[in-house]
Amino acid sequence: MDNIDLKALAKLNIGLDVTGIRDDGYHEVRMIMQTVNLFDKVSIKKQEGDAVTMSTNLRFLPVNDDNLCIKAAKLLMKEFDIHTGVHISLEKHIPVAAGMAGGSTDAAAVMFGINKLFDLNLSRKDLMERGVKIGADVPYCVMRGTALAEGIGEVLTPLSPMVKCPVLIAKPGISVSTKQVYESLDSCFDNVKHPDIDQLISDIKNQDLHAICNHMGNVLEEVTIPLHPVIADIKKIMLDHGAVGAMMSGSGPTVFGFFEDNKTAKTAKEALTESKLVKQLYLTTLFNNKY
Repeated sequence: MDNIDLKALAKLNIGLDVTGIRDDGYHEVRMIMQTVNLFDKVSIKKQEGDAVTMSTNLRFLPVNDDNLCIKAAKLLMKEFDIHTGVHISLEKHIPVAAGMAGGSTDAAAVMFGINKLFDLNLSRKDLMERGVKIGADVPYCVMRGTALAEGIGEVLTPLSPMVKCPVLIAKPGISVSTKQVYESLDSCFDNVKHPDIDQLISDIKNQDLHAICNHMGNVLEEVTIPLHPVIADIKKIMLDHGAVGAMMSGSGPTVFGFFEDNKTAKTAKEALTESKLVKQLYLTTLFNNKY
């Protein structure tokens, strides 16, 4: 095998709680992660020499060691003493800096691809253990599906698959500083409302979309929305046009909505398009398969 083409799928947080701050400055979390059928295309091809090179359709993305794809490839190639060069082509569709693990899922795809190209015979667990060295979300992006993430996000427990439903994903044309969001949360940590993650896990097991939407929550909304009110505006449009529930993913600014049927979701999509509040807008589905 000289080349491989892969889909690097995005994730949403159906539930996100921050339970504490560690001595090293990292935050302890309890999150319910869900893969969606929105993906970047990752192609890896062997090349002469021993260099790891990269190209992408977005000019502003780094194509050097600052890119997680390059880091992921070099991590495995160094460990297994691989001296064949590879070129990584990345076609981005997942919104960048949007709380959807775009960089992490690209890195996970590269690890999967290098494993296959060079017959390393690493299991999914092996890849997940190495992925945490690249980023806290990478192990989940290797795992995929519906999962509870704890620790700093690297302690993963598979959950029952989410109920199937259309999902509308909307990113406004703003950027959110994750560092600023967490600093804001730290300053008011004792006064924020924490979602009931255990109840949400039970709702998912029961395949009850309305209960899921009633109980899903993101503690970071309480600090991100005051900084970026457009997030609340997008949520309101989704809910006013039939979403069973709508929420910000990760530290934002992406908002997603769950719908009972495609017709209603398409109506909400049209309303958001007319609002001019969003820069990227996707109607898709949830994904529960593995690599």
